[in-house]
Amino acid sequence: MVIERFKHGDAGPIGKRVRLSGRMLPEGVTYHEGWVDSTGTRCFQVMETLHAELLNTWVSDWKDLIDFEIVPVLTSADFWANGQWLTVTSLGGRS
Repeated sequence: MVIERFKHGDAGPIGKRVRLSGRMLPEGVTYHEGWVDSTGTRCFQVMETLHAELLNTWVSDWKDLIDFEIVPVLTSADFWANGQWLTVTSLGGRS
């Protein structure tokens, strides 16, 4: 999950760049879906890659306009099927 916080709360420059250059994703990064909050200051995107460094390449192309938080996530089905909930619980996570 990629959480984008638009610098100065301004989506305008981001929209302009997307219209001119597209998402500028490196090969090996797949964009699945995105949602923008109701204030238009943040975007939540589901992206997929086997190589996290590819996301860093993409982030560097946008860091002048966006502050990023990248959170590795799993589908609920994968989380439960792989027993990862056992690790989270044993580390003091919610049960």
